[in-house]
Amino acid sequence: MEYHYKASSSSLLICLIEIILLSSIVVSGDLTAEQERDRIIRLPGQPANVDFAQFSGYVTVDARAGRALFYWLIEAPAVRGPSSKPLVLWLNGGPGCSSLGYGAFEEVGPFRISPDGKTLSLSPYAWNIEANLLFLESPAGVGFSYSNSSFPQYKHRPFYLAGESYAGHYIPQLSQIIVRRNKGIKNPIINFQGFLLGDPLIDNYHDYVGTHEYWWTHGLISDTTYDELRKYCPKDSFLFPKNNCNSAMIQAFGEMGNIDPYDIYNTPCTKNGTLLPHTRLPLAWMFKGYDECASLYASVYMNRPEVQKALHANVTRIPYPWESCRTNWSDSPNSVLPIFKELIASGVRIWVYSGDTDAILPLTATRRSIGALNLATMANWYAWYDDKQQVGGWSQIYEGLTYVTVRGAGHGVPLGRPRLALILFEHFLKNARMPGPKL
Repeated sequence: MEYHYKASSSSLLICLIEIILLSSIVVSGDLTAEQERDRIIRLPGQPANVDFAQFSGYVTVDARAGRALFYWLIEAPAVRGPSSKPLVLWLNGGPGCSSLGYGAFEEVGPFRISPDGKTLSLSPYAWNIEANLLFLESPAGVGFSYSNSSFPQYKHRPFYLAGESYAGHYIPQLSQIIVRRNKGIKNPIINFQGFLLGDPLIDNYHDYVGTHEYWWTHGLISDTTYDELRKYCPKDSFLFPKNNCNSAMIQAFGEMGNIDPYDIYNTPCTKNGTLLPHTRLPLAWMFKGYDECASLYASVYMNRPEVQKALHANVTRIPYPWESCRTNWSDSPNSVLPIFKELIASGVRIWVYSGDTDAILPLTATRRSIGALNLATMANWYAWYDDKQQVGGWSQIYEGLTYVTVRGAGHGVPLGRPRLALILFEHFLKNARMPGPKL
């Protein structure tokens, strides 16, 4: 049975505000019985050397409709001092894709699922090294969320939003609501500091123009198809192309052949059914970078009854198996550039990044959208370097916005280049310029 929750971005924003206000967990002091109920004792297949607390459960966002969103909070390791770390809410795009299946298990969370779909390994590049991470399956109908548990606290802690893809729409929208509600309040409950967006959908027109430009300049499509795309698509919906634009898009993807457009130098996952019979692969393999089948491993793991029990998932309320992406979407504003302008004027910290091998929302699309803001340049385009003194990507600092590219990364930057993504995250939290070469 397929379940579809027809969501709007405005209803999602209201739900997320309620989540932030209600679902905060204390990282120091005594926990309530309700909070202890949501504590994860141990995940199936979890390695022995886990030194951070985890909580998961539900926050009711509409009691009358019986609608609740599933969350997973992962604290910073005890040795890193979780009580002194900020809270970061990670949201995946889709729209309607699980922040657990993608963000938590494939990108920025502490665990990676092995190809057997049973065992977990610890990521040395997990973002909870630097922050307490909150993952949310939204809207209702995604993952373990359904169409009820609440918490109070984490108040006044520095709070950030982070996410990718369609989160380029609803993170700025959510930020706008928080900023407006905090206006004039000296010590707001939600101490919102800023957001970090990866490979985002920002503006239909500029994203279309920049995306098709990337396809053509990287030799993925013909001159004729490029001309058709330029002619028919820029005025169309990016998520729901119609008529001539839709036909040109189908032609374009046909010309690309058997590649993964989310990371153009890789091929799509060809596995189906039974997973590889490995029990645990070496750490070097697990974090070699991109694994095109990671979503398949997550689907198998999350549908195991023992995993659902450990996560406190109320599967009796969900008439379908867990999937990485599930929902219909009923609205999509053409542009969030006006929101960017409002938030820049408010002084909110805004960082945007792109993987340079992503053909879904490529860096040319994002650079065109940022260019439409007409911001003054504070630091011109420069190469930034990782801790091994290799070029990690490029960056430009504008008045009110920092833009960073990550070399060799696809649409999910932390999936393909986890070490570089962690360096980026650390500098975002410090609001520090990406590092140059050591002289």
